[in-house]
Amino acid sequence: MTRLRRTATAAAALAFTAVAVLGFAGAASAHVTVNPKEAAQGGYARVAFRVPNESDTASTTKLEVVLPENAPVGSVSTQPVPGWTVAVEKRKVDPPIEVHGSQISEAVSKITWTAAGDAAIKPGQFQEFGVSMGPLPKVESMVFKTLQTYSDGNVSRWIDEPQPGGAEPEKPAPVLTLTAAAPSASAAPAAAVASRDDDDDDDEGDGLAVGLAIAGLVAGLAGLALGGLAFARTRREPVARS
Repeated sequence: MTRLRRTATAAAALAFTAVAVLGFAGAASAHVTVNPKEAAQGGYARVAFRVPNESDTASTTKLEVVLPENAPVGSVSTQPVPGWTVAVEKRKVDPPIEVHGSQISEAVSKITWTAAGDAAIKPGQFQEFGVSMGPLPKVESMVFKTLQTYSDGNVSRWIDEPQPGGAEPEKPAPVLTLTAAAPSASAAPAAAVASRDDDDDDDEGDGLAVGLAIAGLVAGLAGLALGGLAFARTRREPVARS
């Protein structure tokens, strides 16, 4: 019993140590992320850039998010953040991008949020900056290289792109994974019509089978009735004597 108790105590201590280490590692590796992490190609998405403050003494006063050149987006709307101003920069694109049925020759290249007064992100805090964007390009992912500026002049450059099969880089950029769009709704009615046609064929086949069964039953009853009449008739006729 004593040995079992000592083993349990040692296991608990080891688990506590592991949790503490992982907790400190998670806090140390906090970085700017985009949430949610997935969206559908060709549609619009509402995402938020989540910005934790990693400094113990300085506040975050500016956030600059650069949109990837290989994945142009024509329409971007920003959600107001109390105490922060926002500026949206654009660049020329060729070929043009189609937005709401119109061809546009400019795409958003950069979004900059700047804190005013006491609105900066203080140590131990985080802030989210909401953005609605689209139509999303038909690429596998969008990498948003981001600069986080502190009140003491330091800048965290979250610009490292992920490498397939590699470990997370030291300063990873936020990544939005884009999935293929769902099948168009027009395919569903066609499938439903085909299903109804199959059901109609089955119903017709079932009706024919039932009809044949009823006809067979009627014929059998008629034959039974005729047989009964013939038997009764033979009973009534006198038997011939030799």
